[in-house]
Amino acid sequence: MILLGIETSCDETAAALLVDGTVRSNIIYSQIAKHAPYGGVVPEIASRDHVKKLPGIMEEALHEANCAFDQLDAIAVTYGPGLASSLLIGYSAARALSQRLNIPLTGVHHHEGHIYSVFLGENPPVLDGAFPMMVLLVSGGDTKLVYMKAPGRYEIIGQTIDDAAGEALDKGALLLGLGYPGGPVIQRTAEGGNPRAVRFPRGLDNVGGEWKYDFDRKLCFSFSGVKTALLYHVQNHPETLHDETAKRDLIASYQEAVADALAVRVERALEQYACASFACAGGVSLNKVLREKLGRLSEKCGVPLKLSSPKLCTDNAAMIAGAAYIKWAAGHPFVTPEDVNPNLKLANWDNT
Repeated sequence: MILLGIETSCDETAAALLVDGTVRSNIIYSQIAKHAPYGGVVPEIASRDHVKKLPGIMEEALHEANCAFDQLDAIAVTYGPGLASSLLIGYSAARALSQRLNIPLTGVHHHEGHIYSVFLGENPPVLDGAFPMMVLLVSGGDTKLVYMKAPGRYEIIGQTIDDAAGEALDKGALLLGLGYPGGPVIQRTAEGGNPRAVRFPRGLDNVGGEWKYDFDRKLCFSFSGVKTALLYHVQNHPETLHDETAKRDLIASYQEAVADALAVRVERALEQYACASFACAGGVSLNKVLREKLGRLSEKCGVPLKLSSPKLCTDNAAMIAGAAYIKWAAGHPFVTPEDVNPNLKLANWDNT
C-alpha cells in the first residue's frame, strides 16, 4: 500500500508518503514566520500560502520517497477539524488528484492523526499490547483525555472547559512579549529558571459552584485562570520584566503550572481506568517539562508511556497517512468525505 498523506488544517503545509505503514518521506512547510507578527494564525494568509506551497510540497514528498504519482494506491487528507479555508485547499487538491489518478481518497480526523502518530516511525506500526490506552491529546486549540479500549474506539473522559494548553502558552508568551508560537519560546526562555518561584493555579482545583459539564470535574482542564493570574502578577510586579532572573523564574513557573495541570489529570485518569499504556500526542507533547513529568508518572504507576518522535508531534502529513493506513489495515474501507468539516467530532470507526 503506497499512501500519500496531505495536511493543511492550520498553518503547516505538509505531504508525506507511507509504504505499508512505514514513513518514507514527511515534508513540512511551516508558516510561523508569516503569522508571528500578528501573534496568531491569520486564516486568509494561511489558506493563500497553502495554495502556493502545496503542489511543490507534494512533489518533494514523492521525490524523496523515490515514487511517482502513478504509483500511488490511495490518498489520505485531513478534512477536519481546523480552519475551513485551510482545510479546503488540501481537500480540493486531494480530491482532484484522486479523480485524475482514479485511486481512492479517504478523509482523516486531524486529532486521530495525532493519536496514531505515537505508533509511527521507521517501521510499520505495531498496536499489539497497547490497548486499553489513555491519550492526553494536546493539539492546537484542543486539550482532552481520550480513553481507547481498542483502535478506533474513543471515549472522551475529560476536556478543557475554556482555553487549551497550547493557547495558554501562546497567550502567556504574548503577554510577556516573548513572541509566537508560545510553546517553544517559553520552554527556551524558562531554561534555568525556578519553577516554584511563583505559585500559579492549576485550574478547577477548588471544588464548588455549579458544574454543567458531562465529564468528571477532576479529569477536566481550565487554563483561563493561570493566564489571568499571570496578567495580574505582571501588573502587580512590573519590575519582574526588567530583571532577567526574576523573569526567567516567572516563565518557568508559568510553564510548570501548565504542564503540572496536564500531568495531574493524566495520573487521575490512570487511577480510574485500567490501561495497558498511555500516550501524549499533539504539538504541546514536545514540551520538555511535560515529557519529564509523564515519564516519571510512567515509572511511578508502571504503565508504559508512548510519545511521538519530535518530528511527528506538530502538524504533519505522515500522521494523517498513518492513521488512514492503520484504519484500512484493521479492515475499514476508505471513505471519501463530501466536504471539509471545521468542527469535526472524533467518532468511533464503526460509526463512520
